[in-house]
Amino acid sequence: MARYTGPRVRISRRFGIPIFGPTKYLERRNYGPGVHGPKSRRKHTEYGLGLIEKQKLRYYYGLMERQFRNVYERALRRRGVTGEQMLQILETRLDNVVYHLGFALTRPAARQLVGHGHVKVNGRKVDVPSFAVKVNDVIEIKDNTVSRQLASKNLESSTSRVVPDWLTVSKDAFKGTVMRIPSRVDIQPIANEQAVVEFYSR
Repeated sequence: MARYTGPRVRISRRFGIPIFGPTKYLERRNYGPGVHGPKSRRKHTEYGLGLIEKQKLRYYYGLMERQFRNVYERALRRRGVTGEQMLQILETRLDNVVYHLGFALTRPAARQLVGHGHVKVNGRKVDVPSFAVKVNDVIEIKDNTVSRQLASKNLESSTSRVVPDWLTVSKDAFKGTVMRIPSRVDIQPIANEQAVVEFYSR
């Protein structure tokens, strides 16, 4: 299961946004990493800007390059606006939904929770983080002591995070339901998805 294991604050400083969640370090050093960070940067080409937007989304959702490329190609085959379809595929990944429901504090933690078999979808264990959830799917934490303790601890720590309108959650039952597929307004992406589409379509 490939994943990014390098320095996270460095990536957040490169893009100027908290890619991996809030960090006070970014407030203290709100410029790029490296000895030349505080200096003014050169202008980016259109290709460079597209690459930056693509990398933002890729790191945000925790995908490697080949995985992210596959997401784009799947979105390309769907009807509708390619950029919005790409965002919907990313948002409806099981690990992302588990994170939104509050069962994990971060997306990498949600990925691990799924990968270790703590999550069930419609009553069946699913250990594939990229599993695509659909409308009316019920996501729940497996009914055993270890799984429930993990989820309970995370739910207590994530009370300040709002569950998106397209999901509902029953914290007492450790269950969540997908009410609808999110729109672009629901997602509020951290990157310009159209620039990503243009980057890949060159």
